[in-house]
Amino acid sequence: MMLNRRLFMAASLVSVPFAGKAFAQTAVPTVPGGPLPPGLPQPSETIDLWPTGAPGKPAKALSETVQERSTDRLVTDRAVWGITAPRMAVFRPDRPNGAAVLITPGGGYRWVVVDKEGYEMGRWLAARGFTAFVLFYRLPGEGWAAGPDVALSDAQRAMRLIRHRARDFAIDPGRVSAMGFSAGGHLCADLATRFAASTYAPVDAADALSARPHSAAPIYPVVSMTAPDAHAGSRELLVGKSASPALEAAHSPHRNVPGDAPPFFLLHAEDDDAVPVNNTLLLRAALKAKGIRTETHLFEFGGHGFGLRKAIGKPVEVWPDLWRAWARTTGLAL
Repeated sequence: MMLNRRLFMAASLVSVPFAGKAFAQTAVPTVPGGPLPPGLPQPSETIDLWPTGAPGKPAKALSETVQERSTDRLVTDRAVWGITAPRMAVFRPDRPNGAAVLITPGGGYRWVVVDKEGYEMGRWLAARGFTAFVLFYRLPGEGWAAGPDVALSDAQRAMRLIRHRARDFAIDPGRVSAMGFSAGGHLCADLATRFAASTYAPVDAADALSARPHSAAPIYPVVSMTAPDAHAGSRELLVGKSASPALEAAHSPHRNVPGDAPPFFLLHAEDDDAVPVNNTLLLRAALKAKGIRTETHLFEFGGHGFGLRKAIGKPVEVWPDLWRAWARTTGLAL
């Protein structure tokens, strides 16, 4: 079934009840005094990742800031940075299918996109039975002690928390997938290749659980940290302008694929003028070399950052349904 304008709006307007008890957690990022479009449900349930605060705080205090970048009152396009309380926004389906997806939006590691690659995808997934968790992760250029591993720390912790609380969401802890976009696609691929890396000290029982996603879908992902394929902005904020070849390799997912990596779904537009399509091709080749199940879709047109809204009216608009059909073959969507 193709994603057309009517289906897109239906997905955006789906009622997400957020059933269950309320949690006293950090609220979702909001623009102070900014009106939101009527009919677009905003998540009211969040999960803080770190019970006593995120580890390794920067020497210079951060202030969480949200910017509305859209000039259309009915289409929000927020971005957030200065995240000191990394957390997940939860989208619960009316009828859970037992599967969950951790979403890591993009933003070039400069900020985290809220709507275009976060909430819109969360609504789409929830409308189809998936419990979606949109991750607001810490940014590596903001002085955290973990440096280039700080976002991965949050993604690992998020996967473990979802599994730890699986009963609260009527999900199977073995069916928790990951999906990310652009720099968030890098984080998704990093999680799916370095899930076993020790990036933080355990804080509770959840950290005894695996951070390996059931499957991974990096969408138009940043992958390589080496020129000419590297996305310059993401590379600078993640590893720095003068990163050594060893540091570049350590944070390029295609160079860290383990033999037990999960199945991958890869998607890119060949006319992407921000993140070269070769990023996806490098990752595909590395996965294939390790015998990892990999499905790859390349589109002639689509550009970068199309998500759902910018894919409408183009052949690439079918990508969510391609992912969903593939997910069934992996056992994620039964």
